[in-house]
Formats: sequence, structure tokens, C-alpha cells
Amino acid sequence: MVTFQLGSPLLDGCLLAVLAKGNAYGYSLTQQIKEIIGISESTLYPILRRLQREGYLAAYDQPYQGRNRRYYAITPSGLALLEECRSDWNRYCNAIGSVLYDTGGEAAEQGKEWV
Repeated sequence: MVTFQLGSPLLDGCLLAVLAKGNAYGYSLTQQIKEIIGISESTLYPILRRLQREGYLAAYDQPYQGRNRRYYAITPSGLALLEECRSDWNRYCNAIGSVLYDTGGEAAEQGKEWV
């Protein structure tokens, strides 16, 4: 099986997409992403902190069984970035699809999406 390299913008988009479905605490969120992408928690936590610092996520603590859990929520600017990521991803998939499937750019011209 071929494994494709995931860059920071794609990881950002994946985290934002999961959080667009609802708030999640850090461990739960990283487990959801790990199941799909197979990436380590040590890679994801710095991304969460960066997205929070840049205003795309908000974080809050909530008590759970005597401890605090850090929850993350997508902000309006995070939703805007997610839409940008989705749009860019569709353009990227169309461009790559036209090469892999030898459509000569017809897919992009016809608005065909590979995803």
C-alpha cells in the first residue's frame, strides 16, 4: 500500500473537520485522527496548540472524574479556514486525478470531483 505524505495544511484541515462535527477533548480528538490517518499524538498536540494560538480553535477545561479535560472547539475563523481547505483539496484532487486518470485536465474543466 502506498502512503502519501501529509503536510501541515492537510492535517489542519482534518483536525478542523473533526471539530466542525462537535467539540472534543484532546485525547479523544487525537484518537479519532489516529484511526483515520495513523499519526502520533505527539504530532497532533502541537498542531492543536498552534491552531488555538492562531485563533482557529478555542480551548476550555471541563471537570471529569476529579480531573480537568481540555476541550477544543472550532471558531468562526476556523470554519472559514476549513472551507478554504476543502476547496483547495477539491482543486488538488481534480488536478492530480486528471494526471492519474489521464483526462488531460478535462475533470477540472467539467467540474468533476474525484473525492
